[in-house]
Amino acid sequence: MVLKIDKTDAPMEARGILTQFGSNIIHEDLNFRLTRGEIVGLVGGSGTGKSVLMNTLLGLKEPEGGVIRYFGYNRHELTSEQRFELNTQIGVLFQGGALFSSLTVRENIMVPLREHTDLPVKLMRELADMKIHMVGLPPQAATLYPSDLSGGMKKRAGLARSLALDPEILFLDEPTAGLDPVGANAFDELILGLREAMDLTVLLITHDLDTLYTTCDKVAVLVDKHIAIVDTLPKVIAYDHPWVQEYFGGPRSRAALSAGKT
Repeated sequence: MVLKIDKTDAPMEARGILTQFGSNIIHEDLNFRLTRGEIVGLVGGSGTGKSVLMNTLLGLKEPEGGVIRYFGYNRHELTSEQRFELNTQIGVLFQGGALFSSLTVRENIMVPLREHTDLPVKLMRELADMKIHMVGLPPQAATLYPSDLSGGMKKRAGLARSLALDPEILFLDEPTAGLDPVGANAFDELILGLREAMDLTVLLITHDLDTLYTTCDKVAVLVDKHIAIVDTLPKVIAYDHPWVQEYFGGPRSRAALSAGKT
């Protein structure tokens, strides 16, 4: 069966998720849903399992319980061929870009094209160069290796690779970590522009308060082994939980909020 993507279905929905390592329970009865076209920021304290959750949603770790659906399909019930097809609808930017060091930027972007399509190599190169342009890298970056790139360029190259197959959903793990304020703001603006241009649904893990205030339509809070709230930022800020109040009530958060209002 070929997967038919019904855009009226939730792009992703997780229900009753249980994840654990041995006897250590990371998530329990976790429910989470993405709404089409939204950018959702996922926040939580260190050790709450934000990256574990992303890996679970991506299928890199199987949950010990619960159901994960993409576009209405239960991922666990899909055949290997259907999962392979589903993966073309999901783009991922890992921390640091996770580029293949032995490949040029263009060759890195061509990896998913080689894996999932039978396009002529010339067309793959043209598509890769188009994605390089889309993420704001100069044309000459195509022939550079990861070791030749700055931290910000690596992130943009990784983003270009995540967009190679024109996915419906984009997962970003700490996309602005390690960037200076100017670079981080430029990356935030890039994500907003790509969301509009490509009709993306975005889930991003971040500690960057500026990103939450300027980029995200909603914020999801991971505390006490589950998603406590997913809502607009004002409602999340008002949520009565000690970690939420400490996180959003601190001086850095107030500064980010003040900057966002100017």
